Amino acid sequence: MRFLFVHGTGVRRERHDLLFALVRDRLTARFPGASVDSCFWGERYGATLSAQGRSVPGLSAPGAAMGPDDEETAEWGLLVADPLCELRVLAEAGWDTGADRDLDGHPDGHPDGASDDDGFAMPGVQSAGDRVLELLAEVSEVSGVSGVPEGGEQAALLLGTGLAAGFPAALKTVSRSDEAARAGARAAGETQARELAKVLARAVTAAALASAGAEADCTGAERDRLVELITTRLGGDARVPGARAAAVLGRLAMRVTTQPLLNAWRGSLTVGATPALGDILRYQARGAGLRAFLHERITAEPGPTVLIGHSLGGIALVDLLALAAARGEPVPGVELLVTVGSQAPFLHELGALAGIVPGARLPYAFPRWLNVYDRQDVLSYLAEPVFPGDPRVSDQEIGSRQPFPACHSAYWKQDSLYARIEQAVAEAEIG
Repeated sequence: MRFLFVHGTGVRRERHDLLFALVRDRLTARFPGASVDSCFWGERYGATLSAQGRSVPGLSAPGAAMGPDDEETAEWGLLVADPLCELRVLAEAGWDTGADRDLDGHPDGHPDGASDDDGFAMPGVQSAGDRVLELLAEVSEVSGVSGVPEGGEQAALLLGTGLAAGFPAALKTVSRSDEAARAGARAAGETQARELAKVLARAVTAAALASAGAEADCTGAERDRLVELITTRLGGDARVPGARAAAVLGRLAMRVTTQPLLNAWRGSLTVGATPALGDILRYQARGAGLRAFLHERITAEPGPTVLIGHSLGGIALVDLLALAAARGEPVPGVELLVTVGSQAPFLHELGALAGIVPGARLPYAFPRWLNVYDRQDVLSYLAEPVFPGDPRVSDQEIGSRQPFPACHSAYWKQDSLYARIEQAVAEAEIG
């Protein structure tokens, strides 16, 4: 058996090699005897900006409001857009230790009636918040891309998620911010200091994610573990829910519009190193060359073959297989198609797929099709409702708990993806 991975939009050599290494290792672990290969097309058939992006205008007007969604994902969407927003809440609002009381009338967390506030603090004695900020400053001055001189779990986590390069700058940005200084000054007691530690850790992680952008390969579990490790180094406990900042941010996150986030990514998508939109548009206008290249690579070795297409790679594979099947010349050896985060079903609804007439069913000789999506990934779509009643087509939801665009690349670290591929291979009886 043979697997052939076809990457998606905006991917060039360095990015491809990182992604394929991850996919190859995971597939090889589940299919030890299988051949795992890749079809790199980005530099040959991808788009370039011949005028260096001079066609891109300024920011567009705000769009429609976001409906109710997962609060955690919405919170991280806000944090990535503005990593200091939780700190700003604490800096401006602080903690209301006198008003927040439990059922017995005591301040929350203090059954003996004591408060975290120390009204008799001695001059020159370091406050709880100041100690947390001092620890953060020490961490930010540590040399090395990981911020951890001895390596260990945090260093491995940063390197494995693509956050290592921007992590030192994220530490310095947060530790030197006015928001951190003001929030620290208001954290008089130990309970407040523990929440401050967690908020600082979330701010640092969000700043690193914002710096990495679409290059981050970070799942929600990895993000949370990074927050936990940083929080622990600052003397806090990430497992304890935040109070003041979390309450405000949670309400705000459910009411903001998506447009500021999309605007924030527009430059990197159209002008930066990842020409994602250009690849899609170029394929729509001149896709025949890429499809011919894929056909050549698929038939270069005998089957049975499982094709795995990410994003635009999935669109090209659907077109290729449908066109070949409609001609009565199905691509030899292809037993299963897996599309991940793909727009092929949506394009078929628009009548924009080259391989299938608008409204038509899949051709008779089209192979089995497993379509994987994440509801947070705005570039992924459902196939089953578009091809109703076709037993060859199945959808599978896989959630990374990451906001867009990080969720568009997070599939490849999910064990559930490879488990579902393994199941599909077994169902197709591919040997």
